[in-house]
Amino acid sequence: MFFSSGAPLARQLLNGPARGPRLAGRPGGGRASPEGHRKSSPMLKFRSVAMLAGVSLLGAACGGPETAQESEAKPTWEEFQANAYREPWEGGKIIVNGDEALESEEELKAYFQNVVEAQLGKSQDGLAVYYIGGDIKWSSTQKLNLTYCISNNFGTNKTKMVNAMASATAAWEATASVNFTYLSQYDASCTASQTGVLFDIRPVSGQSYVARAFFPNSARSGRNVLVDSSAFGNLGAWTLTGVLRHELGHTLGFRHEHTRSTASGCYEDNQWRALTSTYDRASVMHYPQCNGTQTGDLVLTTLDKQGARALYP
Repeated sequence: MFFSSGAPLARQLLNGPARGPRLAGRPGGGRASPEGHRKSSPMLKFRSVAMLAGVSLLGAACGGPETAQESEAKPTWEEFQANAYREPWEGGKIIVNGDEALESEEELKAYFQNVVEAQLGKSQDGLAVYYIGGDIKWSSTQKLNLTYCISNNFGTNKTKMVNAMASATAAWEATASVNFTYLSQYDASCTASQTGVLFDIRPVSGQSYVARAFFPNSARSGRNVLVDSSAFGNLGAWTLTGVLRHELGHTLGFRHEHTRSTASGCYEDNQWRALTSTYDRASVMHYPQCNGTQTGDLVLTTLDKQGARALYP
């Protein structure tokens, strides 16, 4: 979610005054990075690289006007690859679009070819679903059994996580025909290899995002929601629940809303299908700094609800 999957939060929304925290995207496997280890988002030469390589859910490079030189500049594959953010632990994923995770260098190369080298779309049709030859969503059976665990490694923040997840899942359940189920019996062994649940929720520290998630087509090892320790600090107008609402949108298959328009300044790629006829700048899936209009917490709008019901009637 800002915060990856799909996907839907970085440490600070933008560099500068009156800016909020950043979101990140799709989560990856592996163990949490050591407390205190920080790897800041690199200042990328190309604005397009900053968005495509992801660095954080709400990337610092998204803010401010884009010059003609920046808009025309295209990185080489080598430059793009060198600037991509990689989670610094065994099994860590490559993060693009702020909070969406890729499993391998091969996926990153395919992403580069599809987004950087391909012709960018210009559609401005609110909510968009991940689309690759068909909608990336849960089956009619699985959508009613979206089970998860919450790692005991959250420590003193675990109760906050449990409560925030309960509120965030309730928002989507009240809107679409989906059902999330918390299976606390797996919390003691809530890892990327835990087969008793559909996905795991685990803490990390010092990452470029506040949280990241996954899309429905991810393998079990990649079906994780990773929440950085910064999510329990000052998020400005956002709340932990709001961040999770965004990330859960990715887990249901929803893309970042701003990818629907090149005018957003944060276009990602054309792997999406519009679920509503109107582009929604206030969407729970839209980065506020990408010409968005949501100045408060990340909440589902009327168009978000219409799109969610269309995908999961």
